[in-house]
Amino acid sequence: ELLQYEQDMAQEIIATNNVTKRFGDITAVDAISFSVKKGEIFAFLGPNGAGKSTTIKMLTTMLRPTSGNLHLAGHNVTKERDAARKTFGIVFQDPSLDEELSAYENMDLHATLYGIPKPQRLKRIQKLLELVELWNRKDAMIKTFSGGMRRRLEIARGLLHEPHILFLDEPTLGLDTQTRNLMWDYVKRLSDEKGMTIFFTTHYLDEAEAVAERIAIIDHGKIVASGTTPELCKQTKTKSLEAAYLKLTGSTTRDDDDSGDNNGLNFKMALRNTRLR
Repeated sequence: ELLQYEQDMAQEIIATNNVTKRFGDITAVDAISFSVKKGEIFAFLGPNGAGKSTTIKMLTTMLRPTSGNLHLAGHNVTKERDAARKTFGIVFQDPSLDEELSAYENMDLHATLYGIPKPQRLKRIQKLLELVELWNRKDAMIKTFSGGMRRRLEIARGLLHEPHILFLDEPTLGLDTQTRNLMWDYVKRLSDEKGMTIFFTTHYLDEAEAVAERIAIIDHGKIVASGTTPELCKQTKTKSLEAAYLKLTGSTTRDDDDSGDNNGLNFKMALRNTRLR
C-alpha cells in the first residue's frame, strides 16, 4: 500500500495517505486517502462538521495530522513545512485582508512576507490586480470594497508567489450570482492558462457540478465517494450531483465548522508572527 502511494505521489500534485486527525476523543478526519492530479480542478464537498476545514488546515500546514502522510508537489507537509508552503496559495472562508490598508499595501505586505524581491514584486502586483480588474482601485482602502472585490483581491494575493496549487475554502460564500460567476471565470482561466491545480470546498453544489473535473465527498471524517459527477450519479443511482450528495450524506442539518476555528483570523495571526520563507 505504501509503495503504491509513493508511485501515485510521483504523478499527483496533492496526495494523502491514511490521514487521521483527532481532537481529544473526537476524530475529525478518519484515515482518509485521496489524490489530485496536476492542473486538475478538484471539489472537496461535505456537510458542516464533516472534516473539510480540518483537512484543508492539515494540507496547508496549519494543523499537524495525528497520523498518516500528506504531500504537496512532492513535499512532505509535516516534515517540509516551509517548502510545502511555497507550493500553494489559499483563499479562506473568513476574511483575512487588513481593512486599514489599501489593496496595493495588502499585496505588498504579503509579497514581503513571502520574500519576493522588490523588482518582481512590483510587476506581479500590477499583473495580478489587472487580472482581477482591481488595478484602478489599487490605492483604495479595503474597508471601502464590496464582498466580491475583497474576494477577488484575496485570490490575487494568494497567487503572488506563483503557487502550483490554489486552495479555495468556500470562496463564493455570501457573493451574488454575477460575482460568483466572475470569480469562477478567473479560477478556470488560471487552470487553463497556467496549469494550476485548484482545490476548493463549497456548499453550492451547482458550482461543483459546473466547475470541478473531479469531486470527493467527505462525511463524518471519512471519504464516502469520489469521481466525476456522472460517476457519483452512477454509484448512487441518482440523476444529479445534489441527489447523489444527499443520498451519500443524508438531509439532516449539521453543526458548523468541524474544528471551530476562524481560518482567516488564524492566518492573519500567523502572518504577523511568522515570516513565510
